[in-house]
Amino acid sequence: MNAAMPAPVLRLESLYRYPVKGLSPERLDAAELTPGSYFPGDRLFAVENGPSGFDPAAPTHQPKIKFLMLMRHEALAQLDTRYEPATGTLAIRQGGTVSVQGDLRSAEGRQAIEAFLTAYIPDALRGPARVLAAPEGYRFTDSPRGFVSLINLASVAAVEDMTGAAVDPLRFRANLYVSGLAPWAELDLVDREITTEGGVRLRIHKRTQRCAATDVDPVTGQRDLAIPRTLSQHLGHTDCGVYAEIVAGGVLRQGERLGLA
Repeated sequence: MNAAMPAPVLRLESLYRYPVKGLSPERLDAAELTPGSYFPGDRLFAVENGPSGFDPAAPTHQPKIKFLMLMRHEALAQLDTRYEPATGTLAIRQGGTVSVQGDLRSAEGRQAIEAFLTAYIPDALRGPARVLAAPEGYRFTDSPRGFVSLINLASVAAVEDMTGAAVDPLRFRANLYVSGLAPWAELDLVDREITTEGGVRLRIHKRTQRCAATDVDPVTGQRDLAIPRTLSQHLGHTDCGVYAEIVAGGVLRQGERLGLA
């Protein structure tokens, strides 16, 4: 009888949040997760591309096409944005210089951001650009149940082999970037749990289907690869990464070991 294969040793290499849908990622050293909730500080705002029908009093999931996003508006990747939760201030930089900043809690601050984006990508707008804030219990995620998104770094390396080019993992705009899994092993983890010694439990809910946003280099803003098409050609699908739900909360820290249950 063959000895049982040892369980893989997983490591949480990095954590990111995306305060404004379609704008810059922000790297974190740690994040405190709450059961049944979203990744903290993630997709708190979105920029409406013309009237979307979004009702903050009765929020329902909206297709990302209704908002400014990298799939259609790759020039957004050339902006470096930072959100300060304590003050509600979003700062947008170009070439290292702050072009605009505004308190997203105020009408005046939102209008400053909206005016900048209107001038920045005027041809992309179908109507007024309007900053929307997510009401309590709602986030502007791509998936209706996309609480926490996870990328297997070995799968990103496999995509590099497919394309013959360097692939920045941030193209996939995930919250958690994990090492220690075989390429594409994350796709077979649906309904299993990722755990930590501190008691955090994330149940894998679904695979993540990739769109043309991953074709955009997150640093240069250039649409230089065709990742969904490449995945489809090699794998017969466009899945890369998974969504998870928070079953048991606690603090996740960069560099910690993860288990599988």
